Amino acid sequence: MTLPTSVEEGSKAHRARAVGTGRAHAKAILLGEHAVVYGTPALAMPIPQLAVTASAGWSGQSAESRGGPTFTMTGSASRAVTAQALDGLRRLTAAFKAHMGVTGGQHLDVSLDGAIPPGRGLGSSAANARAIILALADLVGRELTEGEVFDLVQEAENLTHGRASGVDAMTVGATAPLLFQAGTAQALDIGCDALFVVADSGTAGSTKEAIELLRAGFRAGTGKEERFMRRAAQLVDDARASLAEGEPEAFGSCLTEYHGLLRGAGLSTDRIDALVDAALQAGSLGAKITGGGLGGCVLAMSRPERAGEVARQLHAAGAVRTWAVQLRRSTHEC
Repeated sequence: MTLPTSVEEGSKAHRARAVGTGRAHAKAILLGEHAVVYGTPALAMPIPQLAVTASAGWSGQSAESRGGPTFTMTGSASRAVTAQALDGLRRLTAAFKAHMGVTGGQHLDVSLDGAIPPGRGLGSSAANARAIILALADLVGRELTEGEVFDLVQEAENLTHGRASGVDAMTVGATAPLLFQAGTAQALDIGCDALFVVADSGTAGSTKEAIELLRAGFRAGTGKEERFMRRAAQLVDDARASLAEGEPEAFGSCLTEYHGLLRGAGLSTDRIDALVDAALQAGSLGAKITGGGLGGCVLAMSRPERAGEVARQLHAAGAVRTWAVQLRRSTHEC
């Protein structure tokens, strides 16, 4: 089965350009948050309508006169990037140059224009990193394999979040939903069309804090980690089978149960729970928090004819914006 990812045209072998460009998009984890860091499978999907574009060029001035690369944030989401994340992007640029053996004294200008709000569990840091890597490769006319892109994005993710599973680094370049486990991914079988409403709670989460909270909970009681991982793995497996067999009600139930697992671990919030409840009351087949937790977004699976009402009820419950993501029945051969 072919992995549904693509290296942008800008990363293929060509002559160096005056300006290099790269693009990536958001992602949402369907099931498997946190457990995926420990090797348990996770299901994830790309959100192509939330994209980030990077451009890179040489300024003509010497690097010594202006120091490290200059970053310009032009999108509303990009301007919300924290100083810590920006420092990580500078380190990423240095890592790329070292990896590709790029030398020279010209100053590098990088522009980032993104629509992915940070801290929402939508993979903004991974998408920013991927877009920049592809822009730099395009600029210097070097060829990158998908594996090289993944490794560089993953290096940036580890700097940003600590121990990153790799699911974000993979999914922000994917063209279809995937099953991710232990650094590898494969396309998901989808037996029915599905529609998801993603709702932004307006509150940023913290993956690092959530990971530390979960680990503290595991240390507090014998067997807690084993029970969490066992239940997470079972729900992911059940959800994968339901999606492949075209059983949306069963898949939706897995979503809601996984939210209960994360809520029981202290990773949800009152606002997130209110959004989940609103989505279910509006007729969603299932709903859960998506991403690291302690804020971020809610993911609700809806029948197409109920999606408008689900979105309306989510806004009434406090969502600041919503996006609809359509998954189509698989056409590939397994």
